[in-house]
Amino acid sequence: MSLPFESARSLVAKIKSREISSVDLLKLYFDRVDEHNPKINAIIVQMREEALKRAHQADDAIAKGIDWGPLHGLPMTVKESYQVAGTPSTWGAPHLKNNIATSDALAIQRLKNAGAVIFGKTNVPLMLADFQSYNDIYGTTNNPWNLERIPGGSSGGSAAALASGMTGLETGSDIGGSIRNPAHFCGVFGHKPTWGLVPPRGHAMPGVLAPSDISVIGPLARSAFDLETAVKVMAGPNEIDSRGLKLELPSQNKTPAELKIAVWRDDKLAPVDDEISERVDQVAHALKDLGVHIDFDARPDFDPEEGHLTFQKLLQATMSSRQADEQFFDMVKSAEALEPDNNTYSAQLQRASVSRFREWSKNNESRTGLRWAWHEFFTQFDAIITPIMATPAIPHDHRPGNERQIIVNNKPQSYYTQVFWSGLTGGVYLPSTIIPTGPNLEGLPIGVQIAGPEYGDLVTIGLAQLLEREGFRFQPAPGYE
Repeated sequence: MSLPFESARSLVAKIKSREISSVDLLKLYFDRVDEHNPKINAIIVQMREEALKRAHQADDAIAKGIDWGPLHGLPMTVKESYQVAGTPSTWGAPHLKNNIATSDALAIQRLKNAGAVIFGKTNVPLMLADFQSYNDIYGTTNNPWNLERIPGGSSGGSAAALASGMTGLETGSDIGGSIRNPAHFCGVFGHKPTWGLVPPRGHAMPGVLAPSDISVIGPLARSAFDLETAVKVMAGPNEIDSRGLKLELPSQNKTPAELKIAVWRDDKLAPVDDEISERVDQVAHALKDLGVHIDFDARPDFDPEEGHLTFQKLLQATMSSRQADEQFFDMVKSAEALEPDNNTYSAQLQRASVSRFREWSKNNESRTGLRWAWHEFFTQFDAIITPIMATPAIPHDHRPGNERQIIVNNKPQSYYTQVFWSGLTGGVYLPSTIIPTGPNLEGLPIGVQIAGPEYGDLVTIGLAQLLEREGFRFQPAPGYE
């Protein structure tokens, strides 16, 4: 693997051993950004002067025998939606174009305290609300594997920058697959943490301090070992919670013969392409060959259709809370105009978008039942393997969301049906790790999701590390080596 594509751990080791300087590595990434970013448009904000100054400081510290931490001197980029002092945090929204952060998000502070050199920010969709990554401020981000295809969203710029070797590590956010689907589409690793594990302060709309329901922040990387490093750096209670709480995550320390893993390879509610379910099978059989007990039939004790409806109701309420007052009140009028006996799926979601606290609490109670069902399931199983999206990366499609379709096994499917697979685990706060399984015959990457119990983040990452050792590892996008 050529230098710019090496794992973050490997790059930091080389900086600490003085095999390469932080400054030289940073300049290498600058050169690659100049060469490749114009056609990919992943990195949309750069802080070169500030980053160079910090890289020099990192090298000076090494010369003096001072170790800043596990990310010492590592050049990296972060998703545009994170607050980084002196940079715009617009979430792709034109009305926030002049929103310049005056301080760093807590996660950014932690990354810097661990030694990271942050030199840029990566592209997002409007309000972080799409599987694609384009907006009127920064334009469209392309997939390095095929520029005519999407890189995923909302952390599409993050995944594209990693896949093309323009950065050493990345951070994203996820409410409906926004770390996981870009990792899948671009062939990198990604981890959606347990809800609340990584405090999101500073990853929010202006003036917002309260954590958003369902939404999390977490890392994307070229190695599952980097995911572990980044999670350990970013996770842990905030200043208020740390007065009485401390973090002790369980690790994956079982032998393969001691592991029990379930497999949910497809579902009638959200069918996936045969080549997707075959990759799920491939991962399952690789584990089985190592001696892992694999069960293709085990499921948690709930109705998937009811579970998905609960996720969607909570998701719509959360997303609508981010909207401007005028847009929200238009939605209220639309919901109030529905006939009382209209209980279609669409009508239920419309009402959920503007629900009163009483209705939201009922949905939250349903979610809590699902969480306990998953808890019971994970007393018997260590993890579950599923798809994350129905197909590999699709062509760019900037039509309104309700007009978009994808083709799954030669049949049309609604664009947002795919959110089933992210919502299956995301709405109930479970950690989920995406591993790459390599490109298909068209040269497009395919990823697979490994989900585990709440706070089992290092368990799912540990399984990803096991699989990485078995060959499920990052491959550079062709033409960028």
